[in-house]
Amino acid sequence: MPKDSLSKIDSKINNLIKQEFTRHQEGFNLIASDNYVSLAVREAVGSILSARYAEGYPEKRYYSGQYFIDQIEKTAIQRAKKIFKANYANVQPHSGSNANQAAYFALLKPGDKILSMRIDQGGHLSHGALVNFSGQLYNFVFYGVDKKTERIDYEEVSRIAQKEKPRLIIAGASSYPRQIDFSKFSKIAKENKAYLMADIAHVAGLVAAKLHPQPFPYCDLVTMTTHKTLRGARGGLILSNDKIIAEKIDKAVFPGLQGGPLQNEIAGKAVALKQASQPSFIQYQKQVIKNAQVLAKILIEQGFDLVSGGTDNHLILVNLTKLDLTGKKAQEALEAVNIYVNRNIVPNDSRSKWQTSGIRLGAPAVTSKGLKQKEIKQIGLLIVKILNNIDDLKIRQQVKNQVIKLAKKFPVL
Repeated sequence: MPKDSLSKIDSKINNLIKQEFTRHQEGFNLIASDNYVSLAVREAVGSILSARYAEGYPEKRYYSGQYFIDQIEKTAIQRAKKIFKANYANVQPHSGSNANQAAYFALLKPGDKILSMRIDQGGHLSHGALVNFSGQLYNFVFYGVDKKTERIDYEEVSRIAQKEKPRLIIAGASSYPRQIDFSKFSKIAKENKAYLMADIAHVAGLVAAKLHPQPFPYCDLVTMTTHKTLRGARGGLILSNDKIIAEKIDKAVFPGLQGGPLQNEIAGKAVALKQASQPSFIQYQKQVIKNAQVLAKILIEQGFDLVSGGTDNHLILVNLTKLDLTGKKAQEALEAVNIYVNRNIVPNDSRSKWQTSGIRLGAPAVTSKGLKQKEIKQIGLLIVKILNNIDDLKIRQQVKNQVIKLAKKFPVL
């Protein structure tokens, strides 16, 4: 193999990567599911480990030469167990959806009933969407949010569970700006003899920092992604305190669903988990929440409607209905000035998932860049300016210049 650099081997891909890097340097990523990893995580992910095929589990591999690979995976497992107070961890899932798939596969049979949050009120694609494997293989029933408070009504969840008698209940969401009470979900699950699974993909970092209610000892198993608030390599993770469930999960992940795990990503997860055990990580997560709340406050003061009236975590959901503005148009207008958000359905939305009546904003990535309340307030006011002058190209150019100037003060390393 040639030893030349990427720029010599493949100038097209190299240039596209450079352009993507510049995009991040000249803008602000407010997509709630995105984040920037540390240089240490990037080094692990881009290491020699990407060349290894390690089908199986530590000390039970199908190929030789796995001693150091085993040590890396064991380290990731131990760190995950310690941080999340679990007796078992599987760090092999390639994504959060893979982790959820393994959980269903381990505990259920096709056609079994699952109770989860409605997709159009905050739930995730893998929580029962008909276009997803979950909705095609399992019988999902749903709970939502209260029409007035736009928060989970646990009494209503209990009523639905008593009526439907699900085999599994999922506590977790993709666009829910409030904390989730796992103890209340646990009571409901026990009363109805159902498994309780927490999907903490979005709030894993907050949970690790003890800034969000803890899923254990209330849940039978926990799934998550490692690349959102946890600031790790892209992938999934599964936890449990139940030995029988743990054995089923291991079989479900491999050989049930996956072949060789991505050992470079597992190394990246291990590094991120070490960083998550440091005091600086707690301060980072506190700043994430502060930044999200400052952004929420600015938007409310400027007359915008926020789902549930604010946020307890890292994200906010803006309802644009009274502006007669679609989420798609808002997303495109903000992207034009280098502010990146995603269109998002709001509870009881009358528009399609392609248009939507809302946008979702998150603080993890900008906080990783080093922004604090002062800069978040500036960004919030620029967002307001764009959304209130959605078709004014002159204002759009002025705002873009301001965004680039501010963004360059907070580079991605």
